[in-house]
Amino acid sequence: MQRLKTRPQFQAALAGGTVSRTAHFALHRLTLAQPTDTSAFPSGQVGPAPSQEQALFDLFDVWLGAMVPKRWARRAVTRNAIKRQIYNVGERFCHHLPAAAHVVRLRTTFDRKVYISASSDHLKLAVRQELEQLFERALHHGHHQGVRS
Repeated sequence: MQRLKTRPQFQAALAGGTVSRTAHFALHRLTLAQPTDTSAFPSGQVGPAPSQEQALFDLFDVWLGAMVPKRWARRAVTRNAIKRQIYNVGERFCHHLPAAAHVVRLRTTFDRKVYISASSDHLKLAVRQELEQLFERALHHGHHQGVRS
């Protein structure tokens, strides 16, 4: 699994569309095209150049980024704890995900009245369970993508 690092990578993945959503998170995905095998073309002729978005991802692999805006998680300790959970859960699911650029985005705050401590075990567990649900839904989405009528 590769990690998204640059702003254009994050922007491209976000533009790919939302594949899954939970109460606090959204998962965005930009599917990566299989690199074209140039040996299949007659001498000198090369396949279409990768799109600008595709060119941002030099490896045909599962890419993952975490967006935890200050707006939704004020304290750095909370943002870091949530990001760690995103990457940990993502690592467990990466073998089941398609080769694509994924961004998990925190889309609303965890209630400070319920989660009083900035990085309590209670908060970490809630985040992990919700992220597992997010990735499960994304897997389900991928299998049924063309089936809906």
